Order: sequence, then C-alpha cells, then structure tokens
Amino acid sequence: MTSAPAHTAHDVSSRALAWLHANREYGALYDVSRDELTDDGDVYKSLCETALAASLVLRSGVAGTTDLGLARELLDFCWDQLDRGALLYERLLRHPLTTDPMETYAHFARGGYRYPQLERLLAHHVALRATHAVEHVPNRRLAVANAARVVGLDEGPGAHDWGGLTRATWLGATPEPWHIDWLTGYSVTHTVFHLTDWGRLPGGLPADLAEYLSQWLPVWTDIWAEAGQWDLTAELMIVGACLPEPWAEDDDWRRLAAIQHDDGLVPRDDQPVDGDPAQRYEAHQHPTVVAAIAGTLALVRALDAPKQPGS
Repeated sequence: MTSAPAHTAHDVSSRALAWLHANREYGALYDVSRDELTDDGDVYKSLCETALAASLVLRSGVAGTTDLGLARELLDFCWDQLDRGALLYERLLRHPLTTDPMETYAHFARGGYRYPQLERLLAHHVALRATHAVEHVPNRRLAVANAARVVGLDEGPGAHDWGGLTRATWLGATPEPWHIDWLTGYSVTHTVFHLTDWGRLPGGLPADLAEYLSQWLPVWTDIWAEAGQWDLTAELMIVGACLPEPWAEDDDWRRLAAIQHDDGLVPRDDQPVDGDPAQRYEAHQHPTVVAAIAGTLALVRALDAPKQPGS
C-alpha cells in the first residue's frame, strides 16, 4: 500500500470511529429488561460489533491520540452496558450452549477487561463435548475457536482442530470462484477474519487459501462494489489486509471514502439513507464498524510493510 491509500484508509477509519462514538447511545440498553438481555443475544449485537472495532483500534496502536481516546471510551461504554461482564455471565448460565457470551467477551479481553467468574465458567464449558458439538455453520465454528484463543482457552481439553475447521468451510475447499454468492461472500470474509484473528496472525491462513484469495479477491471486490454492496465490499477489503502479502487497491479506498458521509457514516448499500438518527444507526452501524476496522488494519499492514529501495 502506497502512502496515498494509507492516508485515505486512516481518514476513513478515523471518521467512522468518530461517528460510532457520537452515536453510541443508540446502542444503549437502558430500556431493555434484564431477562430480555440474558435471553436474547441479538439485543446487544451492535454493542458487540462496536466493541470489536474499538478493541482492534486499541490493539493496533496506529491511531492518533484522539482516536485511541475515542476507542477506549467506546469500549468502556460497551462494557458498562453489559454490566461489566455480568450480563454475559448470566446469559451463559441460562443458556450454556450459546457462544455469543465468549465471542463478545473476547473483544473486551483483547482490550484488557476481565470478569473472573465468566472466565471460570467459560473454561468449564470449552472442555465439554457438548460445547464442541453445537451445530454451527463452519465459519461460525472458527469464530468460537478464535474467541477461545483470544481469551486464552484454546488449549488442553478445549483446544480446537483448526485444520479440520478450516477445511470444512466453503473457502477451505477453494471451489470454483464464479459460484460465490452474496451470503457465501460473508462466509469467506469471516473465515479469514477468524483464522487470522483479524489480521494479527496472517500466517494462520493456509498457503493455498492465501493464493486463492490473492487471485480472486480483486474480482469479488469489484463485483460487489459495482452492485453498491458497500458493507460486503469493505469486508472484502479487510480480507485484503489479513493476507500474508496484504492486498489493497487505491481505487477501492477512494471509492469507500467517496461514499462515506461527512459525519463518518458508511452506508450499507446504494439505497437512500434515512434521515432519522436512530434509523441511521440501526441500518448503518454495521458497515461503519466494518469501515473502521478496514482502515485500521490496512494502516497496520502498510506501516509493517518493508520499505522498498528509494522509498
């Protein structure tokens, strides 16, 4: 990545993070009952996504002082909304086969937050056959495995078979790339996210899958950009930053910056954006999270790249 897209990636990420911070109260749980919170993981899904973005900004260390401060405040806000981990603990107690408590907790553990009671319960659960037998789709199994790895529980009786989990995914079969569809595109992106822990471990992607993605990722990105599917386009750009040899196109970053709104919102697709702030948050919080992550990881990989002679 040259200096121009690196600058653009940083700008897109910074503006997206500012929008998430300014609109964080729309993801608050003030009007949700305790029972509903512990019975329905979708209630706090947006908090989980925002916490992921904030944790990756903090992990990267490449953001400026202002952005690092916003990321820390966002993570604090999300942690407080989840009663500093107690809600995740109560949900897992009530619903022992759910995986979202550990997946959500992993974002906070990455940022230095800990809830000992939950960790003890998670350590018990990951060692159970029942936990590993839950019938998730393949890329979801990788999500659980990576969450366990981040929390420090992917070991001993709870260790996951990463090779087997990888080859069970659509991407793991390196199928005919022209048969990919919209939903499978998301499965591919998440397979890469979890194998590499969101770009931290590019070597976690097997060499044949990295070669396959290097060949077809530019094609898929252009296809979904042409269709105006900005959320999936940005997710594919994250995949580019997770490859052992990172891939980024100047035009992709210019295109993403062009469709980002002045306030930092990144639209989900090419449909009109509702003017109501709450509706805007509900519809476009996720793609804005994705843009914040994409810019952060692209900048990390750009700064890690070896300097070329004369550069």
